[in-house]
Amino acid sequence: MFRNFGRSTVRVLIASNHALFRHGLMSLFKKKLGVKVEIVGEVTNFESASEVLETQEVDLVIVDYDDDQLNREDFLTRFVGGGGQKRIILVSLSNPESAMLYDRRELPLAQFEAWFEGWQETGERTSPPSKGVARRKNQTRSNRMKHFVVAGFLVIVLTVLLILGAGQVRLLPVAASAQAQPIDQLFRLMFFAIAFLFSLIVVFMLYSIVVFRRREGDESDARHIEGNTTLEVTWTTIPLIIVLGLSFLGARSLAEVERPDPKALEVDVIGMQWTWRFEYPRYGIVSNELVLPVNKQAILYLSSQDVIHSFWVPEFRVKQDLLPGGEEFVRTLRITPTEIGSYKVRCAELCGIRHAYMESPVIVVSQADFDVWVAQQTGEPTDPVERGRKWSNQYGCLSCHSLDGSKLVGPTWLGLFGSQVRLADGSTVIADEAYIIESIRNPGAKIVEGYPNIMPANVGQDLSDERIQDIIAFMKTLR
Repeated sequence: MFRNFGRSTVRVLIASNHALFRHGLMSLFKKKLGVKVEIVGEVTNFESASEVLETQEVDLVIVDYDDDQLNREDFLTRFVGGGGQKRIILVSLSNPESAMLYDRRELPLAQFEAWFEGWQETGERTSPPSKGVARRKNQTRSNRMKHFVVAGFLVIVLTVLLILGAGQVRLLPVAASAQAQPIDQLFRLMFFAIAFLFSLIVVFMLYSIVVFRRREGDESDARHIEGNTTLEVTWTTIPLIIVLGLSFLGARSLAEVERPDPKALEVDVIGMQWTWRFEYPRYGIVSNELVLPVNKQAILYLSSQDVIHSFWVPEFRVKQDLLPGGEEFVRTLRITPTEIGSYKVRCAELCGIRHAYMESPVIVVSQADFDVWVAQQTGEPTDPVERGRKWSNQYGCLSCHSLDGSKLVGPTWLGLFGSQVRLADGSTVIADEAYIIESIRNPGAKIVEGYPNIMPANVGQDLSDERIQDIIAFMKTLR
């Protein structure tokens, strides 16, 4: 550009309120450009520029297009109406394609004036009708579209590969309840969205690193970009729409999960450190395993006797917390088993030392087998020892006390009855009926040496005196 002025020194006037813009251009001109460049002046407004143009000979005027404090129309009007062979450049650092170059020797004045009038009316940041500029813009647009097409194709390919790869891996256990179906559908949809977003970010990042990396020997500055309002609005609006859509689908799935059935089987689920108890009010059954008929909804009333627990059967997908505090804190959970089989209920809330062992069987059977189980459970044994074994299981005693002498969080029952027990205060006591009854009704009264005081104070509230006597009868047999 500078070689066409017909002189060895080119006189340049820079108009900008930004010191970084002016100093950057001056640094650029100090490099080897083939001719000597003389900076006639640096101005920050049109009035100062007019004074320089009137008093000095200027070959090139460079105007900061992004400087809103400058009157760009006045600059162009003054230049169009003036004489000489000056050139004017409007430079935009935020969008280099909008940089406009006008050379009176290349573009007729009438044609430039027509473009300038349209530019004033619309405010569109377009270049003057120069064949060279148009050709460069078309090439840039074509190259940009090519990059978008290639990157978009790679995004689709990676997304498909991720989805196909995930399909070969069992991410979830078998779905064994009606509630699992809408939950799994929502999970798959979210995974597809995650796979696409992951591909979108990774592909564009790696593509940019590889294709637009700095080439060897290239010491030029990178393109200066201050912002893109359209892009910012787009990447704010689209995620918002996606989040609202997922919220709607989540609400619909929740409604399907909680759809009531008036004929549902009612079960009271009681959690305690560190076992489960299941009560069937309709049949008067108390069990330490949850038995459910297939294809029939069960409504579980969840409560805790001590700390917060959480009822979770992975194959059923749904889970719910159990809160202590009485009837006003009872939570509900609906389950409709669809697959006959054996599962496990786990506590999904950290609840103490033996949290990891807080498991109980969940058995899904046919309606006929469920009726047989009910008949078996409602027939109470006549032997007090067998009844005591049953109560010990159902009320969670054996989750803390072993029967074989192994040490758990509570003293073993093996050989306990009638033995001499050393207490934490250094005294000793005989483990007779009075001691055992007191230990159940008032657990903190006498603490055995070497064991923590963690037995819940209300552990015996559901045990009648008759059932405690059955448990004592069972303990007497453990020699």
